[in-house]
Amino acid sequence: MIFKFFEKEKIEKVGLDFYLVYGDNEGQKKEILENILKNFNGLTKKYDEKEFLENKNEILSSLLNQSFFEDNKAFVIFRSTDKSLGFIEEMLEKKITDTKIILISERLDKKSKIRSFFEKGENTGCVPVYPDDNNTLSKIASLCFKENKISVSRECIDMIVQKSSGDRNNLKNEIDKIISYLDKNKIIKIEEIYKIVNLSENYSVSELVDNCLSKNLSRTIKILNENNYSTEDCILIIRTLISKSKRLSKILKDYEKNKNLDQIISTYKPPIFWKDKDAVKRQVKAWSSIKINDLVFKINDLELLIKKNSSRSLNILYDFLIETAKAKI
Repeated sequence: MIFKFFEKEKIEKVGLDFYLVYGDNEGQKKEILENILKNFNGLTKKYDEKEFLENKNEILSSLLNQSFFEDNKAFVIFRSTDKSLGFIEEMLEKKITDTKIILISERLDKKSKIRSFFEKGENTGCVPVYPDDNNTLSKIASLCFKENKISVSRECIDMIVQKSSGDRNNLKNEIDKIISYLDKNKIIKIEEIYKIVNLSENYSVSELVDNCLSKNLSRTIKILNENNYSTEDCILIIRTLISKSKRLSKILKDYEKNKNLDQIISTYKPPIFWKDKDAVKRQVKAWSSIKINDLVFKINDLELLIKKNSSRSLNILYDFLIETAKAKI
C-alpha cells in the first residue's frame, strides 16, 4: 500500500504495523516516523539494520513469547535493505501482533524486493519521500525565523535553503545553529550565516572520521544517525578518512622510533591544531602501524566500490565506518 508524504492523516488512520519509508529526504522521514508513532503507547527500540539482523532470532523469540501484560513494541530499523525482507515475511507469517516495524531506507530503485513487497502488500505501508523544492523550504525557514522574532533578509534565507540540499531536516538543523549563535540578538547578517553553515558542515565530517579512527563505536553510530549525509558527501568523507589515516600512519611510524608522542604531534607538518590533538592521541592508542596501513589500502578499494555502486554508496560507506570503529588492534 503506497502513501504520499502529505497523507499524514491517512497514515495515522490506517494504523498498519509494517511500514517502509525510503528516499533522500531525512526531514520528511523524521516527520513520517513521528506521525506513525504519534499514538503508540509502548516501547520503541531503534537499530541499524546490521545490528538488528545480528539479533533477529533473539528478537523474534521474545516477540513470540511475550505475555499479555508486556508493553507493545515498536522497532525502527535504519538503513534497511532487501536483507530485512525475510524477517518481515516471517513476522507476517507468524501473525505477530501488537508490534510495529518501521524500516527507514535510502533511495530504493524499482527492482528493490523490499520496496515491491511493501507497495503491493495489504498489511504493509510504503512511503517514498523526495527532496523538498526551494519554495517549500523558503516558507519553512521564513516561518521559523518569524516564530523566533529574528530579522533576516531574503538573501540569507536563499543561502540557507541552498545549503539544505532539498531536505527540511538539514534546513531546521542550520536554523537551530543560527538561533543558538544569535542568543539574544535578533538580527543576522549574510556574512555570519555563511560562516555558521560552512563551519558546521566541515565539523560534522571531521568529527565522524575522528571518532571512527578513535574506535569510538557508539559515537560513530550516533553521528551517522544524527547527520543527514547525502550520496555526494561520500567522497568527501572518504577523502577525509584517507587523509587522516595517512597522517596517523606517519605518526605511528615516528612513534615507534620516538616514544614522546606530545613532541611528535607538536612538530608534525602540516601542524595539528590544538583541538585535534586529543583525538590524534586516542587514534595512536587504537591502531598499530600494520593495521593502519591495511586500512589505507581498504579505503582506496572502498572509493572504487562506491563509484561503481552510487545508488548504494551510503550503505556501503556506513558499513565500512562501523566495521572500522569495531576493529581490534
